[in-house]
Amino acid sequence: MSDTRGTEGFLLLEDGALFRGQLRHPVEPSVAEVVFTTSMTGYQETFTDPSYRGQIVVMTAPMIGNYGINTEDPESERPQVSGVVVREISETFSNWRASGDLVSWLREAQVPVLEGVDTRRLTKHLRTAGVMQGVIAGGTEASEDLRALVASCPSMEGLDLASVVSTRDSYEWGTGDCEIVAYDYGIKRNILRLFEGQGCRVTVVPADTPAAAVLERNPSGVFLSNGPGDPAAVEYAQRTVREIAEQGVPVFGICLGHQIIGLAYGARTVKMPFGHRGGNHPVRDVASGRVLITSQNHGFAVEGSEKGIPGAPDLEVTHVNLNDGTVEGLAHRELPVFGVQYHPEAAPGPHDARGLFARFMERVSERRRPR
Repeated sequence: MSDTRGTEGFLLLEDGALFRGQLRHPVEPSVAEVVFTTSMTGYQETFTDPSYRGQIVVMTAPMIGNYGINTEDPESERPQVSGVVVREISETFSNWRASGDLVSWLREAQVPVLEGVDTRRLTKHLRTAGVMQGVIAGGTEASEDLRALVASCPSMEGLDLASVVSTRDSYEWGTGDCEIVAYDYGIKRNILRLFEGQGCRVTVVPADTPAAAVLERNPSGVFLSNGPGDPAAVEYAQRTVREIAEQGVPVFGICLGHQIIGLAYGARTVKMPFGHRGGNHPVRDVASGRVLITSQNHGFAVEGSEKGIPGAPDLEVTHVNLNDGTVEGLAHRELPVFGVQYHPEAAPGPHDARGLFARFMERVSERRRPR
């Protein structure tokens, strides 16, 4: 790789492992949790997903950027990641929807890009040692100051990042006579597009909106979005979910929203060694036995297995991950409340899980039907 691509740089992990490469543009040291994703496409969606706030993302695909970037695919208004680590970024792009190249887009957003890294070796290291804090910086060797910077970076455990990425003011998306109130813990735009496609008007509210304020609107349903950070730290959401659900309002949660439902009814969440991030995770529907290929992005999980969720007798497990047996879906045994750990709104290729939106709308229709 020629020096014209940038200056020398490296990724330093908190265990001392050093991975050298080239910086695509000059940056200040960026410290964050280092994670990897196995998705081969959808890099723009990944980098703009608020669930990746506070993380440096390692792309396992050997080359990215070959279809550029566009104005339709971002999941939020700007890149959310703290850094990007890749093997190679394509110098050229070709796609009829493209409005520019990936490198310039990341440079404009001041997102560090470290290229030329042996991402296979790095990913194997993270799978073995677990995800950890790290820093992207210029040069060839790590100084004591950089090592101290990494050591001082707070763990993702205990961090409420949902309140950081959440909207500050309520807003509406779409039109229709069916109102869905969506709690924004880091909501992705494609979720809003899919609800709009179901004929819904979505009112997006801040993460800390009281249940009473939502119930005053008499919504047809309530949605709990995805988001970053430790779900156990979003304590205020647990009481809110219970108060809304007790009024018979259908509730649907995705990713962080799924975890909040679990916590609201007595479950515990645990930090995973390296999480699930990618577009090819197999999930089995417990009731039907059907296997779904899903898109996922999470570092925490609801504690439990197909047999049940400790501490949460009111919840049943509806989906399990076929790779490690973790809980991928749950539902309340009596109330119209359910959630899934994976992302049915994502479009990495398979759309196996899109039917969950229709399932939620069935619950909504039952609530709206005259008695």
